[in-house]
Amino acid sequence: MTSTRPRPTGFGGTPISAPSLDDMRAAAERIAGVTLRTPLVPLRSYSGAQPDILLKPETLQPVTSFKIRGAYNWASSLTDEQRARDLSTVSAGNTAQAVAYAAHLVGASARSRLPDTTPKAKIDAIEAYGMEPILMPGDELFDWMLSAGWESEPHSFLHPWVEPLMVAGSATVGLEIFKDLPDVDTVFVSVGGGGLICGVGSALKALKPDVRIVAVQPEGCAPLSASLVAGEPVWIDPQPTLCDGLGVPLVTDEMWPLLREVVDETIEVSEEQVASAVRKLAMDNKLVVEGAGAASVAAALSTNVSERGRSVCILSGGSIDGDKLAAIVGGRDD
Repeated sequence: MTSTRPRPTGFGGTPISAPSLDDMRAAAERIAGVTLRTPLVPLRSYSGAQPDILLKPETLQPVTSFKIRGAYNWASSLTDEQRARDLSTVSAGNTAQAVAYAAHLVGASARSRLPDTTPKAKIDAIEAYGMEPILMPGDELFDWMLSAGWESEPHSFLHPWVEPLMVAGSATVGLEIFKDLPDVDTVFVSVGGGGLICGVGSALKALKPDVRIVAVQPEGCAPLSASLVAGEPVWIDPQPTLCDGLGVPLVTDEMWPLLREVVDETIEVSEEQVASAVRKLAMDNKLVVEGAGAASVAAALSTNVSERGRSVCILSGGSIDGDKLAAIVGGRDD
């Protein structure tokens, strides 16, 4: 449902452009040795592998999500003076972990603002990495972002969505997919702020223009679908979802043009479909994946093989509370 709040006016920046292939390849060189080059593995079932659905398990990264690619690409590009001011970001959990890890590698301290609904597993991990978490009510946090609240703070700030180096880092996922599967037909990508799909889509569209990029969002929080219907960025009223990493209730003006350029289709998945995908990945592929990461698999499984062809599902992150995972694997989706 579209929110009664005014349409967001962005973050005061200009629209994000697609990173060039040179930018993407430079990012790949910069992050080599820090990030893992994740493989493509078939989605498994007890009746045999499903070779038409391949998984890109970014859950295997040092911080269990793709975010380390962009966070380290950004942090390692800072000047000594910028690093000396220490690093900050805003996050649903995974970006914070990535910035904390990157900060340690470049010799800086870090802090992150997070919604007060952030799962305990993510907060515990953030603190374990030595980062200071600052919890805020969701609406207050988004108001702080829309008003560019970080400009009044001394830290070097990483915006998780509209930072070009973050998008270029995410694009390295697309470079790897193309190298491993040049005849890929469809790539399913979960969408929160949009940085991952903009990066992956930019890389793959540059290398294989006919590839189909499918944006996946939970039914209870699908601002991209609403924006495409409205023909402009909108703010929606989000509902609680297992996909807490996708709980971004808006499309920003900065990301909107590139999202329209790289996204071919949107799919909304139900909570039941997401829970089923989390369960399947845990039991069949032995992969621990959070709801946001499993949404891509839920979407692929809801699409006919004839429509999607050879598909890749990006498993974007694996930070899920143990009790929540146990309940889902045990057949309870609450």
